[in-house]
Amino acid sequence: MQITVETLAQASVAEVWRAYTTPEDIKQWNTASADWHTTKSTVDLRVGGAFSSRMEAKDGSFGFDFAGTYTKVIQDKLIEYSFGERHGTVEFIESEKGVTVRVTFDAETTHPIDQQRDGWQAILNNFAKHVQTG
Repeated sequence: MQITVETLAQASVAEVWRAYTTPEDIKQWNTASADWHTTKSTVDLRVGGAFSSRMEAKDGSFGFDFAGTYTKVIQDKLIEYSFGERHGTVEFIESEKGVTVRVTFDAETTHPIDQQRDGWQAILNNFAKHVQTG
């Protein structure tokens, strides 16, 4: 099963793309709630390149790495990637209002679908806020 979440970032596609693909920016927006943060991020934005983000609870109780490999990159338009046996797609859709960032990913089986959708949506909402205040 796939899950899709999206947000509208009111900025140019160049600004949105940069914020989505730059490690320093990723560390600022990549969190689903205020009690978590991203402590490290790496991006090798090319087909076959790797990415990784270290997400940790601020109280130090838990952390994990979200990592994978880029499988398709079209500047300012599309990023496809694999992470484990799963796949994800990020679309950057320009309009007069800004850029819709749409993320579609293969759901995992450990957590409920609604929890996965809500977490990824919260991260995208933080992303849009970061771009607009950036």
